[in-house]
Amino acid sequence: MKNDKVLLLIIFQFVILAGVCIVDINAHSGDALKWSLYIILFLISTAFFILRFRYFTQLKRMNIEIRRAVDGNVKTRLLTKHDKELNEFVFSINELVEQLEKIQVHSIKSEKARKGILSGISHDIRTPLTSIIGYVDALKDDIAASEVEKKAYIEIISRKANGLKQLLDELFHLAKIDADEITLKAEQLDFAEITRESLIEFLPDLKKENIELKTVIPEEKCIITADHLSLKRIVGNLIKNALYYGREGKILGIELTETPKDYQLLVWDQGPGIADKDVIHVFERMYRGNQSRNQLYGRSGLGLSIAKALVEKHHGKIWVESIPWERTAFGFSIPKHPLQLELRNN
Repeated sequence: MKNDKVLLLIIFQFVILAGVCIVDINAHSGDALKWSLYIILFLISTAFFILRFRYFTQLKRMNIEIRRAVDGNVKTRLLTKHDKELNEFVFSINELVEQLEKIQVHSIKSEKARKGILSGISHDIRTPLTSIIGYVDALKDDIAASEVEKKAYIEIISRKANGLKQLLDELFHLAKIDADEITLKAEQLDFAEITRESLIEFLPDLKKENIELKTVIPEEKCIITADHLSLKRIVGNLIKNALYYGREGKILGIELTETPKDYQLLVWDQGPGIADKDVIHVFERMYRGNQSRNQLYGRSGLGLSIAKALVEKHHGKIWVESIPWERTAFGFSIPKHPLQLELRNN
């Protein structure tokens, strides 16, 4: 209030008007003082006019800039003219425009990602489906020369169909996560036992690929509060990822360790690894590296995204470190929550 120029001028104007009245009442004071007061009053009125003109000019300019932002030019920013009455308003408008710019950038990225996902999904569905149709037509037209060849065709059809089913299951699960329709049941679990249960399911694949298994899993219980199905899916997705893309290294490692705040599980292999430029993208949906991990061929690129989303719902962290042909490790942590923990489901 003290720095309000208009208010000060109004007060000053009232003082001058009072002075003029006093001079008129005391006529003997002379005309010189009276005309001096009139001149001062004129100057104050002129200052009023200039201030109001500048004020409305600035408002007009601000309105033009705001219209630009509304029309899509979110790079625009309002400038202040050291007018303390408008500064706070200008700063608030700039913050609003900045938020609008962030939303626009996020929207563009989301649209690009959506198109990429749709393109990838369409390719991943079309390729096995085309193959299935081709082999079915071959069987219908009796192209297979022998029973052995027919069985081979049926085996291929079965493998392609199962792969397609897995892709659709992953898409369905990811859609449920995005729609916040995943119900997480918080219960006390033995992390070590869950890890062993998940690993047992992959023993036939390890034997088939002649992959050596190295495990560091504590004998004692590692009690955490988590959702059973989600935890198994996270562990299973990481093991599956290592089996598909690290099998050339012929070693699969599983390490469960404890820290003061959480339990951490590492799944590692000695395969081709992941290029530095791809590491920051491996948890993105449908992302496929161009050089590492055999270009992530034959996989949907959704397993790691699902694992990341589920880990974050448990308030944990997930990460990857890779030195090609030495050690590529995917790890995640689950905090040691108290029994009354309510898992985040938003």
